[in-house]
Parts: sequence; structure tokens; C-alpha cells
Amino acid sequence: MSLLTRRTFLAGAAALSLRAEAPALVPDKLTKFVDPLPIPAVAKSAGLRTMAGGDTPRVPYYRIGMSEIETKIHRDLPATRMWGYAGSSPGPTFETRSGEGLQVEWVNNLPTRHMFEVDHNLHGAEADKPDARAIVHVHGAKAPPDSDGYPEDWYVPGKSATYYYPNQQEAATLWYHDHAMGITRLNIYAGLFGMFIVRDNVEDALHLPKGRYEIPLIICDRSLRQDGQLDYMVSGIPGAPWVPEAPGEAILVNGKLFPYLDVEPRKYRFRVLNGSNSRFFHLSLSNDQPFMQIGTDQGLLPEPVSVKNMMIAPGERVDLVLDFASYAGSQIVMNSDSFVLMQFRVGSERVTDTSSLPRKLRPVPKTLESAAVKTRRLRIIEDKMPNGDSMMMMLDGKHWDMPVTENPVIDTTEIWEFVNTTEDSHPIHLHLVRFQILDRRAFDELTYYRTGQLRYTSNPEPPEPFEAGWKDTVRAHSLMVTRIIVRFEGYVGRYVWHCHLLEHEDNEMMRPYDVLPRQVTTK
Repeated sequence: MSLLTRRTFLAGAAALSLRAEAPALVPDKLTKFVDPLPIPAVAKSAGLRTMAGGDTPRVPYYRIGMSEIETKIHRDLPATRMWGYAGSSPGPTFETRSGEGLQVEWVNNLPTRHMFEVDHNLHGAEADKPDARAIVHVHGAKAPPDSDGYPEDWYVPGKSATYYYPNQQEAATLWYHDHAMGITRLNIYAGLFGMFIVRDNVEDALHLPKGRYEIPLIICDRSLRQDGQLDYMVSGIPGAPWVPEAPGEAILVNGKLFPYLDVEPRKYRFRVLNGSNSRFFHLSLSNDQPFMQIGTDQGLLPEPVSVKNMMIAPGERVDLVLDFASYAGSQIVMNSDSFVLMQFRVGSERVTDTSSLPRKLRPVPKTLESAAVKTRRLRIIEDKMPNGDSMMMMLDGKHWDMPVTENPVIDTTEIWEFVNTTEDSHPIHLHLVRFQILDRRAFDELTYYRTGQLRYTSNPEPPEPFEAGWKDTVRAHSLMVTRIIVRFEGYVGRYVWHCHLLEHEDNEMMRPYDVLPRQVTTK
């Protein structure tokens, strides 16, 4: 279910979502397709650096600052104040290879005061916390716990944190973004995100479109004032500005509103990320051409899947190939429901295309349910806050600071069942790991509330073909049990799992989990 159709969770007239006093921008009044699509720069290494301890090979070292920037998101608007990495939003794209680690020093050069109102009622965002806290998480990375971007490990302007990314994983489209406790939604809305791409030899051998024919598309919605400035929605409740969603009418692609891209009549590869706080996109093309999907969050699918309407939730990525060979001289628009996103302008001159779209991509061995040593049933709920005015989002009925209850053992496999009792579809993300979707199944809500027992009302629904690869974010649909199977491998330590609707994540819909070492037994 789209969040735009969800019920209102705030009580009374005072709880209606209000915008800032400045008039709102109506994006459709702007001329479309006057700005070329920006392509984020590739992050540049500052050289090689030896890891702490001295026994690890020297690895590429990057120094990436977070700062306030001004950027033109449309030709006819004044420059917009945003926050970005390395002077841009989206930030630069990291180009990495499987098995080749790198080190990043993430530097907080942000202003000391936040550009949006902080709700000090939220856990981790209390009034005694500094405004411009930040911490970076590479979403989808198999990283050590001290390099994962734990939400409470934030740091303030003038400070930095250096993280190591081993990249011991298959080729995949990852991304990086802020993860500071209680204000993640504000920091990402301000512009703190970028792509992180891992490549490997298996992917290279497929001869997919590459170089200037491989393009990242980071799509996100924002609200804008008529002066072109970002406008984050607030509740209208004095001292409690949090809202359960923050949909915007302006859809940015790589930081531009209604951009165009000149393409040749040949195949292109597009790595697409939904970087929105809460909006689901339903991508389609004006010429009814299907997307050929070749990958999901964590890498390639077994074979390409033809999809005409591509649904993508916040935090999810899809890897697509579009062949413009039959559309020379055409102008094709990519839409999402009633929203216009961007335009492809197909050249008329014939070109030679040496890339391919193989019938088989990469095997995805099915993880058998019999491999699981434990099944966890985890509820997704919404509950009244003590003031009675708004809702609190929770995972399994537990607050962030309650004792850890999910503690898988390293190198074991578990099944996690998400029982969604709410009216929303929640994209659930687990740090560190990749997983496969087993199935989804509807249940009777009334029976569950009365007895705590699940009475299923449908047969299990297997994942769609476009979900049949490795994932790290899964849509747990309303009034359904969504099951995933996960092997916990890589590192022991503390990580988190959470809803990637950022307003929910900031309001208790995030929990820590511990990957435990195997117990050593002696005779």
C-alpha cells in the first residue's frame, strides 16, 4: 500500500500535517526537461593507507566531508540549500571491487544547527543532544560492526570517523547515507546519501552495458517552497513536530527536477535507488516499453525479468537494462503513477552496441528451510504514545533501548517472520546480511488480536520473479506474514534491523541485534 493512502495517525485538528509558512512550490508549473541529468562524480582515493595493526595490506583511503551546499535543482529556481557529501547531493559514487577493501574517513563539516526542526521527544534526539550529529552507514555492506555506522555512534561538526569496508561480497548496488539516532529522516532529507557499487569478475564476464552506458539513478521526493528551498513537513503540535510520513510533490532524479538524458539507440544499464523517506515508486515508461531487470539489492538475478511497472520501496535498489535501439529519434518519459520523473531523448544516428543482455546472469542457490536452526516471529505494530496524540512505531512491541532479543549465532541460518498488523507496507532492512524471501501469506487480523494466534486466509505467495535474488530490504505487506531466510555470516557483534520508512525508523521502529560467536566446546 502506498503511504499516500494510509490513515492519519495524529489525533485532532492540531495534529494535521502543516508546512512552513512560506508558500509551497507547485512543480508542474515549471518547464519540464530543461536540465540535463547530472551524473554523480566517482569518489577519488587520496592514496593508500596501512590499516591499524600494520599486518593488513595497504588499501585505498578516501576522505569525504559532509557540508552545507547550494545546488540548482531546476533552471528556473534559485539555488537550494542542502547537505551533501564531498560538496554534492547525491554524493560521489564509490566504485569498488569484490575482495578489495577500502577505508573512508567521513568528516562532519556540517553547521552546528540543523536546517529542520528536531523533535526532542524521540529517543536519541533529546534536547541535550547536539543538532548536527551524523554517522554514515553503507547500506548493504558486509562490514565489521565498528564500521557499520551504529546509530548511537554519531559525532559532531569538527569530528570524523574512519571506517573499513572489506567488500568481501558479490557484485551489487549498495548506497551510503546518514544513520544518526533520532534524526536520520532529517539528515537524509537534507541530502546526505550516495551510491556505493561493488563489481566482480562474474559480472564483468557478462558484458553488460558499462562506462558511459551505465548510469546511477537516485530517485527521491521532496517538498519545496516557492523560493526553491527544502520544506520538511511538521505536525502542527507545539514541541512535537514528528510526522509519520513526509511525502513531497517534487521528484528529484540525481538531484534534479524533471531532468532529461540524451541516449544513443542502444542498450543502457541503470542502477536505480529509491532514496525517499517514505514514498514508494511505481516506475513505467510512456512508450509502454518494459524494463529488463537484471538485479536486486544484493546483486544479479538468475536471469533477466521483463517488468512494465517497477515497484520500488524506500531503501530498495533495482538494476535495469533498457534497450533504445528500436526507438531512434523518440522522446520517452519515465513516470511514477501521476508523477513525471525524467525524459530520455533517443538519438537518431545508428551506433554499434557491443554490450549484451545474456539469458542467464548469475546462479542464486536457493537457501533451504531445512538449513534454518531457528524461526523468529516478529510483529510490526503501531501503538499510541503516552500523550495520546500520536502513534509510536515498534518492532515486536519493543523499544530501542530494551534488552536485545535477536541474537543469531555466526554462520547459522534463521527464518524471520514479519507479522505486519498495520495498514502500511514496511520495507524492513537488516544490516550486515543478505537474505532470500520465502513467501508472504495473509492472516485474519481479528483472530490475531483476540488470541495471538495466526489464522491464515490465503496460501503462501512466493516472491515475485523480480524479487528472486539476494535482498537486504524486504517489503512486509499489510496484514501479511512475510518470511525471509537469512544466513548470518561475516562478523560477530552488534548490528541493527529497522523499517526503512525513515519517519518510522526515527520513532522506535529500529532494534539492535547481536551476532554471537560460536561456543567452543572441549571434551
